[in-house]
Amino acid sequence: MRLNTDGGIGKYIVTDRSFYRRAMMIVIPVLCQNLINQGVNMMDTVMVGQLAEASISASSLANQFYQIYNLLCMGISAAGLVLASQYWGAGRPETVRRVFDLAMQTVIVIATGFAVLTALIPERIMRLYTDDEAAIREGVRYLTVTAYIFLPHGLSLVLSNIVRAVGDARLGLIISVISFLVNIGCNYVFIFGKLGLPAMGVQGAALGTLCARAVELTVCAVYMFRIEKVIRYRPGGILKPPSGELLREFRRLGLPAVISDTILGLAATAISAILGHMSTEIVSAYAIVVVVDRLCTVATGGIASAAGVVIGQTVGEGNIERARREGWSFLVMTAAIGVLAMALVRFAGVWSIGLYNITDKTQAIAVSMMHASSIVVFFQAIQSALSKGILRGGGDTRFLMVADVIFQWCASIPLGMLLGFVLDAPPFWVLVSLRIDYIIKAVWLTFRLRGTKWIHKAGRA
Repeated sequence: MRLNTDGGIGKYIVTDRSFYRRAMMIVIPVLCQNLINQGVNMMDTVMVGQLAEASISASSLANQFYQIYNLLCMGISAAGLVLASQYWGAGRPETVRRVFDLAMQTVIVIATGFAVLTALIPERIMRLYTDDEAAIREGVRYLTVTAYIFLPHGLSLVLSNIVRAVGDARLGLIISVISFLVNIGCNYVFIFGKLGLPAMGVQGAALGTLCARAVELTVCAVYMFRIEKVIRYRPGGILKPPSGELLREFRRLGLPAVISDTILGLAATAISAILGHMSTEIVSAYAIVVVVDRLCTVATGGIASAAGVVIGQTVGEGNIERARREGWSFLVMTAAIGVLAMALVRFAGVWSIGLYNITDKTQAIAVSMMHASSIVVFFQAIQSALSKGILRGGGDTRFLMVADVIFQWCASIPLGMLLGFVLDAPPFWVLVSLRIDYIIKAVWLTFRLRGTKWIHKAGRA
């Protein structure tokens, strides 16, 4: 960007403090929420990692299937957030409540489908990711419990995410704190067999997660129906069919976000399948790298969430020029966070490998992949803020969907398969190739932000 001739940076980014205070009211709770969530994931991996490498692989690969559902729910949340924030900015609270209803209806249908599938064919699901019989056996034990997690987690996740549309990020943080305490406590009891209970191993980790998700939904329901006084949402609307106008806007602005995040989930599954068919050591190393990677990018998630809400409300108000400057402001913040994330992955990430009970070979692979992740993480931060926050908040969901399809399935996945299976490349280059879409999208989406084609208002907003 260039400054204007009189040096006024305000022409390009927002300079008033109220904007940054408003953004931080969302960034900080979401950052803390993401940090706690990733801390739970890391503790899960560390606890399971005390058992055996087959257990690490099994829980990691089984969670890749769950991640498809999780990303579907994130897509539904994103769709609801785009519409709810714009309608809230336009002063239509009743339509915001109807957005909540539609999101809940969608989650119930999808959760039921995933639960039935997981309960009926857990072994077939595991064989999509690995041929290792030990990992498959452990993964089946994990998935038999996971089948009961889909519905409570989906409902609480979507509710706590969409409520951010009105600037309320407290619910997600409250849920995460309680979930952290319940999950860690239950994991300790069930995995290692404490308080007179038998040691359940990897299945105990799944049971601990189930307990945490059940408590999450309970807390979410109490907060939304007893404490929250802005939206005043009530569950009775779940039984009402959505209006034709809302369905049209959901298809136009919301559905591409669901598809985009589903594509992301399928791509993550493909990546896990590629690595899973290379070796158990690579799967274990990748599980460690992913935990560190997510821990070091929690701030990016907070910025993306804040960007989606703030820009969505500004677009709903009809202030297009303001939305454009807000977009650049969020991008500058993300770039600074991306540099910090590179350093954290490079140094703290490599140090964390020593916490795991793994072989020297797995440790060497993990160090190599951590170095690769430290390079990619900056571009990951930029593209995440743009695709999951800034451009999505502006309603540019269809363009982002196309970008995900092209760069994930026409670049990352084929290149990863080529290097991993055909050329037998080192794990460093395999991981870089599997994340090459981050680098491409970071550049391409930045150019998209330069104009105003990325701004699309919801109908009658």
